[in-house]
Amino acid sequence: MSVIYILITVSIVVAVVFLFAFIKAVKSGQYDDDYTPSVRMLFDDELKPNKSIKTEKQKSI
Repeated sequence: MSVIYILITVSIVVAVVFLFAFIKAVKSGQYDDDYTPSVRMLFDDELKPNKSIKTEKQKSI
């Protein structure tokens, strides 16, 4: 019977730790942007400035 009390205590402690970690993540802004990741693949084909092109242009000047 004492094992049940130990298991309940440990499970409550683990639950409190996870609750604290969740609250800390929410306060730090980890869950603020839900829209961008869902559309990121749609904008993957846009032209991005390539660093090697910039350096070649600077060398020719």
